[in-house]
Amino acid sequence: MKKLFLIAFLLPLFVFSQTNYEKAEKLFSQEKYALAKPLFEIALKESPNNPKIIEYLGDIASHTDDWDKSVFYYEKLKNLKPNVADYHFKYGGALGMKAQKGGKWVAIRLIGDIRESLEKAIELNPNHIEARWALIEYYLQLPGFIGGSEKKAQKYSNELSKISPVDGYLSMAHIDEYFKRYKSAEQNYIKAIQVGGSKLTYERLAQLYKDKLNQPDKALKVLEKYQEKNK
Repeated sequence: MKKLFLIAFLLPLFVFSQTNYEKAEKLFSQEKYALAKPLFEIALKESPNNPKIIEYLGDIASHTDDWDKSVFYYEKLKNLKPNVADYHFKYGGALGMKAQKGGKWVAIRLIGDIRESLEKAIELNPNHIEARWALIEYYLQLPGFIGGSEKKAQKYSNELSKISPVDGYLSMAHIDEYFKRYKSAEQNYIKAIQVGGSKLTYERLAQLYKDKLNQPDKALKVLEKYQEKNK
């Protein structure tokens, strides 16, 4: 009898929690982050170690550029589940954005943790594409006197080529573009189109023509070619 009473007492609480979570998920999928956030926060109070809820709150913080909160939730997440590569990647990425927004001294303080987290993601998942992209950006943006290096960025681009040829060409083009080697970037974007043919590959080449080479007509033709192939 006591057991039945306990079940009857707890069931409404469970249903309430589940309803909040489901509502929050739906709002999140609709990109209504301001409405989803308080519902996830209620759910987290009821289930403080639920990794999915913590991840959602970290993602909401990221979408709204609240990098302090994003770092807080992702750090909690990777400590809770230290063997999940994506959690280390998200933590490192949030630290990177915090460093970018916080200025030189904040960046210098966070450099080691950013690199360590992204490298940990690759250690846990040797085929982690996004972590390699983040490390390419890390070594491009970092000043040389504190470890920035084209050679190190190129290392991760070469690794991408083995995992995903299209990402390899796109990352090579990105490095070329960063150093204003626009002709080489153009060739690598063309190779990415030949290998992958995704909308992104066409958009990157079109953006190069429009923004860097001042050739808007060529940019338009590239996008028209994509539309023609995907009718």
